[in-house]
Amino acid sequence: MMTLAEENYLKAIFHLELESEGEISTNAIAESMETKPSSVTDMVQKLAEKKMLIYKRYKGAQLTETGRKIAAGVIRKHRLWEVFLVEKLNFHWDEVHEIAEQLEHIQSEELIIRLDKFLGSPDFDPHGDPIPDKHGVLKRTEKKLLSEVQKNELGVCVGVKESSPEFLQYLDKKKISIGTKIRVLGKEFFDGSMIIQVGNEQFFVSHKIAENLFVQTQE
Repeated sequence: MMTLAEENYLKAIFHLELESEGEISTNAIAESMETKPSSVTDMVQKLAEKKMLIYKRYKGAQLTETGRKIAAGVIRKHRLWEVFLVEKLNFHWDEVHEIAEQLEHIQSEELIIRLDKFLGSPDFDPHGDPIPDKHGVLKRTEKKLLSEVQKNELGVCVGVKESSPEFLQYLDKKKISIGTKIRVLGKEFFDGSMIIQVGNEQFFVSHKIAENLFVQTQE
């Protein structure tokens, strides 16, 4: 049995490994977990003793196959619960993350099997994030940040990098959600802000907004 804290660490390291190769530094883990590097060192040593990861002093940590499978399982539960909350209980996409954080630690494997079947085995959660399959495999999709899209290109929103309620509520105000078509009309070289078109509306978005939206560009 893994503790809630141990599962959260494995999940955080899993996400960090998706973004970089090799060992993940204790500083990077501490920043992700919003805690002290000394606390991270204590935890990764415990997880190394449980064979969940390999820890190299002064280099960092890397998940073992066992640790990666457990982390993917937690993420799978989290994202399936988000789908359930949005599709079946009519929660909004900015309301479900914190609830799913609690539900992801339920240990019943049979419950998750039935939940997945009940939902029709979805590939993505309400924020566009891929749901690992029962083997822990993530479906890869071609996507780029809106900030990387060139002038006059058309993209379809397929996900968000930032999933805070405040950011999602901002997107709601601008009528941007998964599947929304976004055309870049102009880019400011000075600050990276953009003029975009969504439906019949045209408006500015900051570089911070643009670098937190994932799109698939279309010809």
